[in-house]
Amino acid sequence: MSQYVWLIFIFVSLIMPWMRGQQIQSTRLKTIIDFQRKRGSRLITLIHRQETMSFFGIPLSRSIDIEDSEDILRAIRMTPADRPIDLLLHTPGGLVLATAQIAEALRRHPAKVTVFVPHYAMSGGTMLALAANEIIMDENAVLGPLDPQLGRYPAVSILRAVARKDINQVSDETLILADVAEKAMRQVYNTVLDLLNDHLSEEKARQIAAELTEGNYTHDFPLTCEMLRAMGLNVTCPLPVELHQLMALYPQAANRRPSVQYVPMD
Repeated sequence: MSQYVWLIFIFVSLIMPWMRGQQIQSTRLKTIIDFQRKRGSRLITLIHRQETMSFFGIPLSRSIDIEDSEDILRAIRMTPADRPIDLLLHTPGGLVLATAQIAEALRRHPAKVTVFVPHYAMSGGTMLALAANEIIMDENAVLGPLDPQLGRYPAVSILRAVARKDINQVSDETLILADVAEKAMRQVYNTVLDLLNDHLSEEKARQIAAELTEGNYTHDFPLTCEMLRAMGLNVTCPLPVELHQLMALYPQAANRRPSVQYVPMD
């Protein structure tokens, strides 16, 4: 008899999380469909949460990768030319190649493209936001600078460090790194400038591209709605409540003790 009890316990332990996952997925799809119908658009979500790997409980930080670019490019191709695209972003950034592919596909879409930012879209996420016709953010949401990073260091900091030294005191390896850093900065600047030229005057586009890519801020510095508007970007607040509800359907790993708790009010 005890064997059957254990079998039932194991079965319930396995099936309940699966059923909850299916329920959450169903609610996500309904929320997305309802939002699309309301706006007459296609809603694409790019949400990077800290996830847990199968049975080991190892936290993994997600970022924009080639798989993301393949999926989003496929969604854009499947969207009729006259249908607007809404992109919900929640990401720390990621691979430049994948990000640039997505940004280029968004800018080529003939209908309006709107990016929504509930919490943050840093680095590559900011590049995607710049490809949109309009950026809609929560009042407390932020974007981030686009200065390229080489390993642990910002490209601009590598160049400045080399410039302050006698060339004979700099190793060949550091000089090679500085050469790559210079290329990276130029490439990112040109990509951002190309995106901004679609919506702004050339002078304003160059000003904003330089502000975001030339190392004026640390890489994780939060650029608020007010700062972005002051730069001249088309940023509006607040965020539609439906998208906050949708974000709640992408919870962090469930096996961790929550660091924030509260009781919802009536």
